[in-house]
Amino acid sequence: MTGTTPPPRHTPATPGPAGGPRDEPVTPRPAAGTRHNTSHSAPQNTPPATPTAAQRDTPHTTRTAPAQRDTPSGAPAGERPKDLVGIGIGPFNLSLAALADGVPGRIETAFYEQNPAFTWHPGLLIEGATLQVPFLADLVTLAQPASPWSFLSYLRSVDRLYPFYFSERFHIDRAEYDAYCRWVSAHLPGLHFGHQVDAVRWNTERALFEVDFTQLDAEGEAEALGRAYTRNIALGIGTAPHIPEPLSPLAGDPAVPVIHSSDYLRHRDRLLRAGHVTVIGSGQSGAEVFLDLLRARPAGAERLHWLTRTEAFAPMEYSKLGLEHFTPDYTHYFHQLPEHTRDGLVPRQWQLHKGIDHDTLAAIHDELYRRTLNGGWPDATLTPGVRVRTAGRVATTRVELHLEHLQQRSRTRLTTDAVVLATGYRERPADRLLAGLDAHIRRDSAGRPRIDGDHRMVLAPAVSGSVYVQNAGAHAHGVGSPDLGLAAWRSATILNHLTGGPAYPQPRRTAFTTFGLDDPARHRGEPAPLRLVPLVEPA
Repeated sequence: MTGTTPPPRHTPATPGPAGGPRDEPVTPRPAAGTRHNTSHSAPQNTPPATPTAAQRDTPHTTRTAPAQRDTPSGAPAGERPKDLVGIGIGPFNLSLAALADGVPGRIETAFYEQNPAFTWHPGLLIEGATLQVPFLADLVTLAQPASPWSFLSYLRSVDRLYPFYFSERFHIDRAEYDAYCRWVSAHLPGLHFGHQVDAVRWNTERALFEVDFTQLDAEGEAEALGRAYTRNIALGIGTAPHIPEPLSPLAGDPAVPVIHSSDYLRHRDRLLRAGHVTVIGSGQSGAEVFLDLLRARPAGAERLHWLTRTEAFAPMEYSKLGLEHFTPDYTHYFHQLPEHTRDGLVPRQWQLHKGIDHDTLAAIHDELYRRTLNGGWPDATLTPGVRVRTAGRVATTRVELHLEHLQQRSRTRLTTDAVVLATGYRERPADRLLAGLDAHIRRDSAGRPRIDGDHRMVLAPAVSGSVYVQNAGAHAHGVGSPDLGLAAWRSATILNHLTGGPAYPQPRRTAFTTFGLDDPARHRGEPAPLRLVPLVEPA
């Protein structure tokens, strides 16, 4: 349903005064729901390079000589190890930190993020864009409604609870969700921004994970080195923008604006000044960017192209029973399927999380229709079923796209002044970060880490600690992996396993749909269902 994200389920902004992995923008709508991810807010803790031996051993006096690693931030060597260290602070690890704060008896945690503060899709906080999941899909509510870190607690803290009550909104602005998460991150203890995690290893003698990090100053330069010891790790490094191969050489060229939609708002003014703009990609991000550009350009002189590989600008599946694919019940069912079945299923479910919100599609059509009022048609071309074969720069500042229509098998060229790539996100590689654990990680037939039902990497028996995985397990847990609506449930599952008890009791049943014929996990605590009798006896 995806925010990932990256990004999350969103819908389009409505026109009006000023007031973003599915996590994309929407016009106000009646009750319904960011499947993105989704939370793609992509905390970026992937290390650039491992600090040198000289850096590790030089006293902590200057920027070029960060402190030697020991325990966290120069703490004494005898400091107690943490119960849990989180790597990356996006919505999913922030959810885990918030629920961990409420575990009876408290567990010792620390969460590290290389960015100086919490950020969530800053390039897609388009005015009026809303989440596609209800506000109940905040960091904690679906696991602990009484948590002090809920969205309603945030509203009460900033004295906006009554205005929200009278607004009768089920889906909040994406910018408001970002403000809520920033409020939590500013008040929740145990979060360490400006800390880049460099490496993770298993210390056999101490039966603990070692987490090496670099503390960064305000300019992002190395200031000190540190090491934390922990019994368990939660990996939440997010997703990274995907640049298609034909356009990757141009994406870093400052002379030609070829940008990913995740960076849209930073380049918006330049895009509005461009003579002709092409948007590539048919997901929610592409729709939101196209709509925003359309609304901002004069009627009859829009000069916009919107191209996509998919066969149609298709709506996202948003029926109530369809949304049950984003429940714990479906996640349990999917995880029990054979690997080859899971791998074949995920691509076929693209409309559950990669389609476009109905309201966004309606808003685009309404805007195009309004521009025909005085005769003529808007100068906007929307073409599905097209792929970009190659691309190159023309006359220094323009881009030539070589296109192929997948059904007609015809080819053409399009010259444009700017390109916005709404081409999605990919899981951020963690191989270098976890290189010290590589020998212990058990992998599936495709070389991916195996992930169990408690969202843990399957490790060698010699490793007694756990590495929990956030938003990097679609191959194991299905399309709901990047969905904000499952964040609190997954965090509760992780904490229940970590503490060895029901820190957060889980619901016995979450969907009316029974996804399989024989699913024991589906009926936990309920009377056994009637067993089906084969109509034909086996030979």
